[in-house]
Amino acid sequence: MFVLGGLLLQTPIVFADNAENAPDSIAKMYSIGEVEIVGAYRETEIIPPKKLDGVVLENLSCQSVADAVRYFSGVQIKDYGGVGGIKTINIRSMGTNQMGVFYDGIQLGNAQNGQIDLGRFSLDNMEAIELYNGQKSSMLQPAKDYGSAGTIYLQTKTPKFADGKRFHFGATFKTGSFGLANPALLWQQKIGRSASSSASVEYIHANGRYKFRHKRVNADGTIAYDTTAIRKNADINAIRSEISFCGTITDGEWKAHLYNYYSERGLPGYIARNLYEHHQRQWDDNFFVQSSFRKDFTSYYSLLANGKYAYDYTHYLNPDTTLQYINNTYRQQEIYLSLANSFRIFKWWEAALSTDFQWNTLASDMVDFVFPTRYTGLIALATAIKFPNIKMQAGLLSTFTHETVKRKKPAPDKQAFTPSVMATVRPWKHILFDIQFFYKRIFRMPTFNDLYYTFVGNAQLNPEYVSQYDFGLSYTYQSRTSAVTFFNVSTNLYYNDVDDKIVAVPTANPFRWQMTNLGKVKILGVDVSLKTGFQWCKHWNLDLLLNYTYQDARDLTNPNEAYYGDQIPYTPWHSGSVVGNLKYKTWNLNYSFIYTGERYNQSANIIENYVLPWYTHDLSLSKQFILKKVKLTAAAEVNNLFNQQYDVVLNYPMPGTNFKLILKAEL
Repeated sequence: MFVLGGLLLQTPIVFADNAENAPDSIAKMYSIGEVEIVGAYRETEIIPPKKLDGVVLENLSCQSVADAVRYFSGVQIKDYGGVGGIKTINIRSMGTNQMGVFYDGIQLGNAQNGQIDLGRFSLDNMEAIELYNGQKSSMLQPAKDYGSAGTIYLQTKTPKFADGKRFHFGATFKTGSFGLANPALLWQQKIGRSASSSASVEYIHANGRYKFRHKRVNADGTIAYDTTAIRKNADINAIRSEISFCGTITDGEWKAHLYNYYSERGLPGYIARNLYEHHQRQWDDNFFVQSSFRKDFTSYYSLLANGKYAYDYTHYLNPDTTLQYINNTYRQQEIYLSLANSFRIFKWWEAALSTDFQWNTLASDMVDFVFPTRYTGLIALATAIKFPNIKMQAGLLSTFTHETVKRKKPAPDKQAFTPSVMATVRPWKHILFDIQFFYKRIFRMPTFNDLYYTFVGNAQLNPEYVSQYDFGLSYTYQSRTSAVTFFNVSTNLYYNDVDDKIVAVPTANPFRWQMTNLGKVKILGVDVSLKTGFQWCKHWNLDLLLNYTYQDARDLTNPNEAYYGDQIPYTPWHSGSVVGNLKYKTWNLNYSFIYTGERYNQSANIIENYVLPWYTHDLSLSKQFILKKVKLTAAAEVNNLFNQQYDVVLNYPMPGTNFKLILKAEL
């Protein structure tokens, strides 16, 4: 019996003993056990994503998703330090708000400030992380998938069961530097023949105290100050809990997911001369429930339906009365509904229509708060042709927004039409060499903070537009006989043009800034990625991943400014990473290296704003063994091996050398 996509096939398996001489083709019949083939539905991508999964993802010396995505080319992470420090991502220097983050196929939202803290998503329940420049090229996808300049897809672990088993249990405990205590539990249960459930819970505690060196060199080379101190107010207590149900139906699948993350943490703040401690605190409670349903009704028509409700609570406290006492709470709510349809007109030609509706609201106890509500409608039309050597897709996204507020004039209704085109050509049928291209026009709506934050917002802001152009080459080699089992090299040349960039500018009152449309940025870059795998002497395996990025991102806003044509803040010209995993039987040795080149922390590229390059080396060793039917994995990690003192964001020092011990049990 075979289980494939929800269909049960009762098929006899027949083998012939010397069938050539067997009279009347009489053969011996053997019986094999039930085999379950588990895998997510996936169409062939026109432009494949960058991806971390399997052994590579499991063995990275990473605590969260934010730590893992640093290994993608073209990605910049803003990390404010500490175990619980806020971590946001932007791709190809287009800004954090231009990134879409999808969790099991449905986008995570933050209408308040447009930023998703990737530090709150653990790798313990993560099966794969995918990065798309532009957009996913599936025909059956929500309209929201067309709406970002770049997208990160987080796929949680799908329940998998060994032959004859109906459950899987896993427990992990991590401890190490900064007072880290991080237990996690996972329970997966089979429900009947075609459904299963998964429940996971994780707790993390850390005091966040680590030693750092704070040094500043004057323009003439003399040392302004050089201090060693302890990072304070970087503690965190957080608990993540998730429950999901999934299953297959005839020619389809479904999934429901409930997620909650609660944390209390200190915000360690910036370090300046004679200022080494802050007392700001933040409490977060993030909850969402979402579901997805997909079915192929015929060979010519498929449907995908998604729904979600999210509630996010934030409490921010700044008790420092010498600056400005702040004690505010914020409550966001979101309702999201989506219906996607794909139509196979011919074997080589498909079309799609997707419609989404989203409702967002924000409440706060701030003085004179306007309580905004936003209604967003999205309609996406797409078509694709797929021949053996040529694949093309074109799409048009229509976006409509309407807002209501109290005690203030709302932002005017917005309507925008943004196209996209992508193509892949394979010149030779039997050689895995692809030529890829995409163009995409995209915009982002101003956030609630941009429009309505007290004394700062500007309800007359225009959306921020980006035009993206990308040209890429990719070559893949695979072999079952040579020592080199897999080899892929890809390079992408890209150009991004950003208009009406939303920025904050100071006013006459230094404590009150104003949001405005000022920026024009042109970004030219190159991404190079290489993946390869080796196998020798049967038990030895080596996987390598190398990434390199060059970016020239110029601020061309105002020709009269002294910094006109300079590199935009925090964008390095050169960056890269290396990941190597060596496996021998049940031993795993993993090495990773990240490099971020020279950059500037302000718009003016002058010596006072210069930020030194930084790099880190991480090393981990793990061993698997069996003890009374329990699969155990023990691992030790050393991060920042050579104790590099560096800042990702200026004056937010990162940890030096730190350690972690991990014990994992599976049953």
